[in-house]
Amino acid sequence: MKNTSLEDFYQEAAAFMGKDVKVLLPPGIHKEIGHFNVFDVAETIKGFKQKSVMPYNRRAYYKISLIIGKNRAEYADKVIQVKKNALLFGTPKVPYHWVPQDDNQAGSFCVFTDEFLLKNKSGVVLDELPIFKSGGYPIFEISDEIATEIRLIFNKMKQEIASDYEFKYDLLRNYVLELIHYGQKLQPASTLHANQNASGRITSLFVELLERQFPIESPNQKLQLRTAKEYADRLAIHANHLNKVLKETTGKTTTELISSRLVQEAKILLKQTDWNVSEIAYSLGYEEVAHFSNFFKKQTSMAPLAYRS
Repeated sequence: MKNTSLEDFYQEAAAFMGKDVKVLLPPGIHKEIGHFNVFDVAETIKGFKQKSVMPYNRRAYYKISLIIGKNRAEYADKVIQVKKNALLFGTPKVPYHWVPQDDNQAGSFCVFTDEFLLKNKSGVVLDELPIFKSGGYPIFEISDEIATEIRLIFNKMKQEIASDYEFKYDLLRNYVLELIHYGQKLQPASTLHANQNASGRITSLFVELLERQFPIESPNQKLQLRTAKEYADRLAIHANHLNKVLKETTGKTTTELISSRLVQEAKILLKQTDWNVSEIAYSLGYEEVAHFSNFFKKQTSMAPLAYRS
C-alpha cells in the first residue's frame, strides 16, 4: 500500500475525466510556490461510481472538501452520517474513508502541499493548526447557509486560478486559510458515533497508517511512527484500545505488528541496498546501531550482517 502522490492523483483524475493531464495542471505553478489546485466533486467522482467511495484515500497532500449529498464518513472508530452538507479536512497523516450514500453528489475540493502554505508565505504552520492535528475531528456537518458561504470561496478559487493575475497564488493562500478558519470555528458533527464495524475499521486504518511509512527509499528518510502510542494518537484512540482491537482481529499486539513490518523492511534494505547497517538503523528509527542489531537478531535469530551475507 502506497501513498497517492500528486502525480498519481492527476493521472487517475485525467483518466476518469477523459482529459489530458496537462489540462488539469494549474497554470503558472512552480516548485517554489508549492502545489495548489481546485476541482469539482461531481465531475471528479463521476468515473468512480462503480467503486462507491471517494478516491484518493491515501494522500500525500492536504485536501479540503465541500461535499453536498448524503454520505457516510469513517474515521478511526467513529462514523459520521452526513445527511446533506459536509466540510472535510484531509491530512497526509490520518486516513479516513468517505462513502457516498447516493448518486446525487456535488461540491468542490482543493488539494495542496505543505510547501504551498509554508510559514514564511502564510504565517501558519499547518501541522500546528487544530484542524490538522492528530486526534482531532476532520469532518463537520454544516448547514445550507454555511455551505453556500463556503461554495462562494471555492468559486473564487476557481476564478482566480484561471486568471493571469501575477499574485494569484498569494490570494489563493488567503482563500485556503479562510476555509481552515471556517473549519476551526465549527463543532464536531453531532451525529458522531461508533458502530459494530468499528473494530474492522480501526484495524484497516492502522494497517494503512503502518504501510504509509514504507517503502524506505533513502537513508535520509526516517520512519515517523514507531510506537503503539504514536499510532493510537494518529487514530484518536487510546493505545490500550488499539491493542485490544488488533489482538482480537489479527491475533497480534500493536507492537508485534509494527515489529513484523519493521523487520520485513530491514530485510529488504539489507538485501537490496548497499546502505551500511548504521544507515539502515537510522532510517528505521533507531538512534543506536546496537539497538537495531539486537532487535533484528531477536526477530530473526541472525545479526544484520550475517543476514546480508
